[in-house]
Amino acid sequence: MASGAAASRAFSNLLVSALFAAVVVAGFQFEVGEERGWREPTGKEPETYNEWAAKNRFRIGDTVYFKYQKDSVLVVSSDDYLACNTSNPISKFEDGSTVFQFDRSGLFYFISGEPGHCRSGQRLIIRVMHPSEVEAPELAPSPASGGGSGGDGGLPNDNSTAKPSGVSYFVTALAGVFVVLALFMQEP
Repeated sequence: MASGAAASRAFSNLLVSALFAAVVVAGFQFEVGEERGWREPTGKEPETYNEWAAKNRFRIGDTVYFKYQKDSVLVVSSDDYLACNTSNPISKFEDGSTVFQFDRSGLFYFISGEPGHCRSGQRLIIRVMHPSEVEAPELAPSPASGGGSGGDGGLPNDNSTAKPSGVSYFVTALAGVFVVLALFMQEP
């Protein structure tokens, strides 16, 4: 019986470790351009693509979703980004519904493949944080300093434009299965 209990504990520990690793890898999906999507700017937009990106924190495992029509998304080098050069993309997507996942930290450069769109502002730089980057906590303002109801309460950016990706839903469901299995495997 003792060996069965030890095996059960070892299995439970393995499940918990796997669950922790899966949760760390799961990311969020950001919708580029939100409601308007990925399209050539008209000049009447409330913010540029880069202003939108600066408001968010991107991590390894996160994805960006590009929704577009009669256009494309090019992943390019920094030089090609600056020159709006569409002739040498690292990757090219033309399906109208592109999901790009960040597999490393650093800068990622995106431009439209349509002539003139990049120069009109249809380009985007995303900085993916390194896992070792630690964000200093911000203190919430005291009620006396106007931090009462309303506003953001002094909280740091919480990826409010991010949506859980399909991977996140899968990992959550998988975690539930692991918990149920671990409970059934325990001996009385």
